[in-house]
Amino acid sequence: MTKNNFPKATGIASSASGLSSVTMAALGSAGIELEEKELSMIARLASGTACRSIPDGFVEWVVKDDDGKSYSQTIHPVDYWDICDVTAIVTKKMKKISSTKGHSLANTSPFYHQRLEAMHKKVADLKQALKDKDFTKFGTILEHEALNMHAICITSTPPILYWEGPTMTLMKKITEWREDDGLEVYYTIDAGPTVHAICQGKDAEEVAKRMAEIKGVDRVAINKPAVGARFVDNHLF
Repeated sequence: MTKNNFPKATGIASSASGLSSVTMAALGSAGIELEEKELSMIARLASGTACRSIPDGFVEWVVKDDDGKSYSQTIHPVDYWDICDVTAIVTKKMKKISSTKGHSLANTSPFYHQRLEAMHKKVADLKQALKDKDFTKFGTILEHEALNMHAICITSTPPILYWEGPTMTLMKKITEWREDDGLEVYYTIDAGPTVHAICQGKDAEEVAKRMAEIKGVDRVAINKPAVGARFVDNHLF
């Protein structure tokens, strides 16, 4: 049994914390000790987001020809760069179409293969932006990638539209704050209606304040790069 402090299946990758912790707990209870790479490979059997949640800090999910051999690794430590993910929860209802189902429909989109062809360069560009701490380039890639992914969802058969009204309002507002007010913030959206506003640490409180004022936003949380899955002494239940 796992417990999250945010709604599941709303675009916050709840399987990341849930299934990475289950992986750690199951192996730990069996007395099995593995290296981080092996742990992430086992977590991958449950969820890609769980695989990414095993290592610390800024993480790369390394692609392999054999899906079962893909793994995650830390490319920069937790304190490498002071950036934040300001998350706006706009609904507590679980999405009707799961991420797994969405993945299975992706190849029905006429744009799916073009997306795959461009992915290697996109990942390389993102890693370079991280290395250079080029926030403008970093945020621009994230925002374009979110729209790209959801274009696949919308053009799948049947089409999938994860967004809610407040989701689209936040997307427009974030663009306005950046272009009109000079507040450098970019949005990204997972498979769900939750909006993740990516900004630098110095702007996090202002971004959170503005997001909380948007009609339909239930809760706002400021998140930072953190350590990965680990054993703790305190019990949740």
